[in-house]
Amino acid sequence: MTTTDQIRTLIVDDEPYAIRKVRRLLRDDSELILFEAHNGREGLESIEKISPDLLMLDIQMPEMSGFEVLKSLKAEKIPKVIFITAFDQYAIQAFQVHALDYLLKPFEPDRFVEAIRYAKEQIREDRNKNYQIPVLELIEELKTVRKEYLERIPVKRNERILFINANDVDWIEANGRYVFLHSGKESYLFKEALKTLEPDLDPKIFVRIHRSNIVNLNRIKQMQQWFHGDYLVVLQDGTQLMLSRRYRDKLHAALGRPL
Repeated sequence: MTTTDQIRTLIVDDEPYAIRKVRRLLRDDSELILFEAHNGREGLESIEKISPDLLMLDIQMPEMSGFEVLKSLKAEKIPKVIFITAFDQYAIQAFQVHALDYLLKPFEPDRFVEAIRYAKEQIREDRNKNYQIPVLELIEELKTVRKEYLERIPVKRNERILFINANDVDWIEANGRYVFLHSGKESYLFKEALKTLEPDLDPKIFVRIHRSNIVNLNRIKQMQQWFHGDYLVVLQDGTQLMLSRRYRDKLHAALGRPL
């Protein structure tokens, strides 16, 4: 394999142990040329210097976070990105900037190998097309306030990040600082508050009906009048949720008919 066929891979992490672990897992992979940087600023300098094909990037680092590194790059310098972090609360941001994968420390070797395999496939595919790797509006996603509603929602399950299609969520339930996403018979813990998640949901599909609940309009089967002006919202699977008077007008507007 020639040098031009190899994949220049930059590991950016402020934890020496994390870099050693990645290097150890990749030591027999002759397809990759490995470089390393030990903080965000050093990583930015390395990207400008070596133009890596693949960037394995930590998020929380002193002085400059992983997202700040990406925001500082010139468009033509954006490589493929795999985030490697101990924090799962940044998964939505990672998804919005079109990261290839999001690995949670400590990750299993099989999970790591799967991420690398997919990254290689994407890089080879771009090379075979014989054109500049598209930036996929990464810079605009980071620098502008252009509203796009979530199509997929990242949730943690057995040390992995799963992406649940938003349209498959029946209703959302507040649970302290976090929420549960209910989809069919499954429930998924999502580590954001209801008030934080709500603005990222399409209001044509999801409507707040109670301080503790958001419902998918497409799952509503019927409404039943309750006491003191309240209603019960009955979903297609039989789930009953309270519609408080405070949110009646909002649901009314979303449904396009009075209650």
